[in-house]
Amino acid sequence: MVGIIVDRRLTVPYNPRSYSPGQNVWSITQSGMFMSLLPAIVRESNPQKAADAAVIWLHGLGADGNDFAGLVPELHLPADLSVRFIFPHAPSIPVTINQGYIMPAWYDIVELDVQRRVDETQLRASAAAVHDFVVQQMAAGIDSRRIVLAGFSQGGAVVLEAGLSCPHPLAGLLSLSSYFPTADSVRIHDANRKLPIRICHGTADPVVSEALGKQSVSVLEAFGYQPQYSSYPMQHSVCLEEIRDISAWLQAVLS
Repeated sequence: MVGIIVDRRLTVPYNPRSYSPGQNVWSITQSGMFMSLLPAIVRESNPQKAADAAVIWLHGLGADGNDFAGLVPELHLPADLSVRFIFPHAPSIPVTINQGYIMPAWYDIVELDVQRRVDETQLRASAAAVHDFVVQQMAAGIDSRRIVLAGFSQGGAVVLEAGLSCPHPLAGLLSLSSYFPTADSVRIHDANRKLPIRICHGTADPVVSEALGKQSVSVLEAFGYQPQYSSYPMQHSVCLEEIRDISAWLQAVLS
């Protein structure tokens, strides 16, 4: 369809033989005590060791959890760091900027103006869904202080809201090629006043301009945070240098 806007990342090369296509992959279904959980793909960085940390990673508009699941082996995390990666699938909803086309989205985008007017109620509902995953991992025995929230584009906007408002102290927040549409309304919880935050953006991003990424940094600094910011010579995507930096940052916040 002509004119449809999506946040699906550009392909990043990785070795498909570094893991088996169905290995360590399962779906969280809507059953049991966590009835409200969204479906998700889960991968363990070290299946020989029980996970003692988790990363909840949200995709962008029009994508799904598969968009970033393939990056897990490319992070090359050390064997002694056993991390459970959770890649939820967003629900499919009508998206106004795409002529009401129904597609996976964490919230509706109403206008593509400078500030990107969005449906904040839907965004906060998605942030609440992220909180549900945090609670689920805590119930599975993982300390919330070893849980990282990550997101790309739309997903990054959601985790900025979710991370700052989460009532449980987290290990860190990672926002990739994103922006902060709820900066004026987010209710920061005291549990995450000192949350480590990493923001990454492409210098040639034609979908979410780098200016919006830098604006997020300025807002977070005004809130009292000390976000780390990195830019890369890329468009609306991820690159190998960024993946290496993400790996180093994860190892630091989960050490």
